[in-house]
Amino acid sequence: MSDLGFPATVEAYRRIQEDPHRLGHRGHPEGAPVAGAGHGGTGPASKRIIVGYGFWIFLLSDIVMFSCFFAAFAVQRDATVGGPGPRDVVELPRVALETAALLLSSYTCGLSFAATNAKNRLWTQIFLAATALLGLSFVLMELQEFVSLAQRGVTPQRSGFLSAFFGLVGLHGLHVTVGGLWLATMMAQVQVKGFRREIVHRLICFNLFWHALDIVWIGIFTIVYLMGTVA
Repeated sequence: MSDLGFPATVEAYRRIQEDPHRLGHRGHPEGAPVAGAGHGGTGPASKRIIVGYGFWIFLLSDIVMFSCFFAAFAVQRDATVGGPGPRDVVELPRVALETAALLLSSYTCGLSFAATNAKNRLWTQIFLAATALLGLSFVLMELQEFVSLAQRGVTPQRSGFLSAFFGLVGLHGLHVTVGGLWLATMMAQVQVKGFRREIVHRLICFNLFWHALDIVWIGIFTIVYLMGTVA
């Protein structure tokens, strides 16, 4: 059996079992680097992948925070203490405009990154500016909504429901505001520094952040506003 190479085959199989990193790498000499494995002569992952992965971890932590606010709203939804309930604070026409502005800003944000990939500074700036204006419109409409409610005496301290409502919606509005400031900074960096590698990495992170805010808003629009009017 030794002439057929069977013992050598068994020995090779044993080495593979001891080193799981060799699985699927048949044909490569032992100790030779394997492209895409992230070790050996191929080196670590690219900076773009590392930055994207790290920012995804940040986004997940942010989503956990939003989940807590969603849970608080679900618990406090009926804690009105005889005061205004969901139907009394919801103005669907205004909220529909807010939703349209934010979703459209997500579209222009995606177009801006397509222009970034094409290394077209003009269209990148145009689409980023459109994203900023739509985001600003959303924040102003939401602020107007809060001011209108406050003028009617609908404030967070009035009931558990209102505390949860203002907390959840206000937290999202704060994120959009911070995102707008970040966007203005990125526009200035693109104009001054162009499409350097680190600038593109930051634009990738901004796109992830802005699209995540849209996803959170869809949850708010559905749970807080739509379900509030039909309950």
